[in-house]
Amino acid sequence: MKRILLGDNAALLPTLPSGFARFIYIDPPFNTGAPQRRQRVRVRRAEARGERRGFGGRRYDVQRLESPEYADGFDDYTGFLLPRIEASLRCLTPDGSLFVHLDYREVHYVKVALDALLGRRCFMNELIWAYDFGGRSKTRWPCKHDTLLWYVMDPKRYVFHYEALDRIPYMAPGLVTPEKAARGKTPTDVWWHTIVPTSGREKTGYPTQKPLGVVERLVKVHSSPGDVLLDYFAGSGTLGAAAARHERGFVLIDQSPEAVDVMAARLAEHQPEITRPEGVQRGERGRSP
Repeated sequence: MKRILLGDNAALLPTLPSGFARFIYIDPPFNTGAPQRRQRVRVRRAEARGERRGFGGRRYDVQRLESPEYADGFDDYTGFLLPRIEASLRCLTPDGSLFVHLDYREVHYVKVALDALLGRRCFMNELIWAYDFGGRSKTRWPCKHDTLLWYVMDPKRYVFHYEALDRIPYMAPGLVTPEKAARGKTPTDVWWHTIVPTSGREKTGYPTQKPLGVVERLVKVHSSPGDVLLDYFAGSGTLGAAAARHERGFVLIDQSPEAVDVMAARLAEHQPEITRPEGVQRGERGRSP
């Protein structure tokens, strides 16, 4: 199953089959209070005086491209998010996992709400994705991490493929045997990983795109080949890309036509089924919730 659906996840989730997904990952809006956008440009060598100067004094023309964006402000964030999460739980298998990707603004409120919804015994981990990129505040400690909350449907039966954990280098390899140093160690609940490189091949131009490496780690450990994975705040489709790379199926939902266009292009080689409401065409401007 490889599907991309355009529409409001609150309306589409009840239409999905029960128990089809081994794994749910969502990266909802963070409630920043400001529109999320990423300015995209195309730079070309200029014959005469260009807008931008480069190496060796060369001049370049800059063409500003239409860039996806969405509103990111909520008066009642948990009131927006929790009914959607609750509606998605019936899609999980009995041994399935739920990952909710947030930042410091709302993660504490959502953690308390999810404990009430699922029970604290179903909470497994708080994973920290730490990165070191971007501006640094001079008035407080710079915010350079996101939080992923991991819940399971059954704390006695869930998918965790320890052997699929990637290995990372020892920080002090001289303190372990050469064999251990060569093998590396398994990660903890704090993950250091760069953001999506600005000029890298992975970049789609969609705002708030998350790194493939972070999502791949979850996919490999918490699902198996042939499983189907669900993301109903799909954005640029990183979960779909990670799933397809590791022989998993996917169902991706977003209410932004621009997001669906980005996913369709990114995942074209995997030939996903794309469902758009009647009358909505490619490229129509829209915003994610």
